[in-house]
Amino acid sequence: MNRLTISQITASLAMLLLGTGGALMLGASPVAIGLPILAGLIVLLICAEGGAARIHEAQETADLPDLTAHADFASLLEGISDPLMLVERGRIVRANRAAQRLLGNHIEGEDARIAIRHPAAAERLASSAPLAEPIMVELVGLGARDQRWQMRVAPVGAVADARRLVHLVDHSGTHAAERMRVDFVANASHELRTPLAGILGFIETLADPELGQDTDTRQRFLKIMDGEARRMQRLIDDLISLSRIESEKYRLPDARVDLSELAAEVVAVFRSSHGDRGREVEMEISPGVPVVQGDRAQLSQLLHNLIGNSVKYGRPGTPIHVTLAEGPSGMARLVVADEGEGIGPDHLPRLTERFYRVDSGRSRAMGGTGLGLAIVKHIVERHRGRFDIASTLGKGTTITVLLPPPIEEIAPRNDEKKRPSALSGTMS
Repeated sequence: MNRLTISQITASLAMLLLGTGGALMLGASPVAIGLPILAGLIVLLICAEGGAARIHEAQETADLPDLTAHADFASLLEGISDPLMLVERGRIVRANRAAQRLLGNHIEGEDARIAIRHPAAAERLASSAPLAEPIMVELVGLGARDQRWQMRVAPVGAVADARRLVHLVDHSGTHAAERMRVDFVANASHELRTPLAGILGFIETLADPELGQDTDTRQRFLKIMDGEARRMQRLIDDLISLSRIESEKYRLPDARVDLSELAAEVVAVFRSSHGDRGREVEMEISPGVPVVQGDRAQLSQLLHNLIGNSVKYGRPGTPIHVTLAEGPSGMARLVVADEGEGIGPDHLPRLTERFYRVDSGRSRAMGGTGLGLAIVKHIVERHRGRFDIASTLGKGTTITVLLPPPIEEIAPRNDEKKRPSALSGTMS
């Protein structure tokens, strides 16, 4: 039933009284007039109770404090690290610093559609229709081309105010991780499928009664099958190794490793097992290289991968320089440099991606799995070190790794830096 306002009830009573007076003047009987008047009064009383209740509700709503006018409302917005905006009738009236960094310092007072500038968000932000519950909108390309945001729009305060709280949550990392997972599965499947298809094809050929009796053909096929099987084995070993390193990513190694001794050991293995190219590996170890806090097996794998890459892709007849010295802040600096063809600047940012190759055909021919530098990167991250690749086309590639000393040796060194010397004390 529709409720009447006070003015409508007053007008109805006036019309009822006028009608009653007119009926009496025309000679109508009191009984004929009384029943309709009684029914009208009952209806007016019911409507009046509804109107009073509505006035009471309006007064209660008016008595509620306006949260947005509170002195601490701005601090509340800043307490959220995600971009947060208060939109009233399509305009941004408040925005925290995260929103201003994303959309610009000028967005307060602007039309929300102009500030956010995204087709999927425009309709939601311009609408003044009541919201029964918060809505979610996925935004792609806001801020940067590859960024993905989830926009949550929720009503604030009374419906008549048409206020909306807009909350943006960055889902770029989650999306990138999911895309990386999908790419990883696809690449791993492809890398395993190629040698497997070759092995199956050769098996079918050897199973043929006529072709299988040819000794030369059989030996040649068996040699290729052996190479493909070993390639699959290397790939699986690298995948298992990478998975193990990632699972220990947040657990800092606790052993003390003499990197000088380990580097000399790995270089000796290359010089004795890789023929002429192995003997071109040159090593220079400075005295006093600090020990590092690390996992000896993983650091050995790091050295094998870095030196192995230089052996494979460096220009034959040119030296491979392995240098170990003390770096900044008491860290150990390992440098592996070759004089190969070099790597273009477009490829450098992606070299540590899984299965990324500058030259896929050459890498596979050399026996590479495309996981070597990805493994190196994760080993360095687990050891809380630093990793840098520099390359010049036609001149070669230099890879630098910095590894920190044990934690107990860092604290005394920092204390010594903070403690003033006798000379500085005198001068001050």
